[in-house]
Amino acid sequence: MKIHTGEKPFSCNICEYRCITKSRLQTHTKKHTGEKPFSCNICEHRCITKSSLQTHMKIHTGEKPFSCNICEHRFIRKCDLQTHIKIHTGEKPFSCNICKHRFIRKCDLQTHMKIHTGVKPFSCNICEYSFITKSRLRTHMKIHTGEKPFSCNICDHRFIRKCDLQTHMKIHTGEKPFSCNICEYRCIRKSNLQTHMKTHTRA
Repeated sequence: MKIHTGEKPFSCNICEYRCITKSRLQTHTKKHTGEKPFSCNICEHRCITKSSLQTHMKIHTGEKPFSCNICEHRFIRKCDLQTHIKIHTGEKPFSCNICKHRFIRKCDLQTHMKIHTGVKPFSCNICEYSFITKSRLRTHMKIHTGEKPFSCNICDHRFIRKCDLQTHMKIHTGEKPFSCNICEYRCIRKSNLQTHMKTHTRA
């Protein structure tokens, strides 16, 4: 009945999280303690819950049971499919109260807010760079390690990020998706178009 009444009698004494059951609170508390009792027997990944480990194992098995009925994308988790569907519907329910940016996911809004606050909690232990997200720090660390896991299957170029490889591939395909609305200039990167547009605004 607590689901219907909205009652959440169990609260975290560290953050503002509240929940219906004691077991959910115990699981949540592990986020603060760092406890991850369930480990993958293939890689070093560890999880807070057994269900999270079961989901993780699908990465190794390649199982993606949830499919989009609009495009060909498939997903490991149902929640990822539900998020993906919003790309097709255009729904962006989470909005920044400082600027006009809107987001599909709450976590993306939370990351965005750090731009306004200036908070960069993830710092490199080799150089002075700090980052908004852990994933950006992991990408940055590849500069120090020299790791370039994404390679072009046409030429010998290798890249740190998949998105950089995707941009590079447009050189081979000749695709130039960004076009100037004043002249006939077209380019591969949005940043190049932004630079080009300044040539029209100069006095």
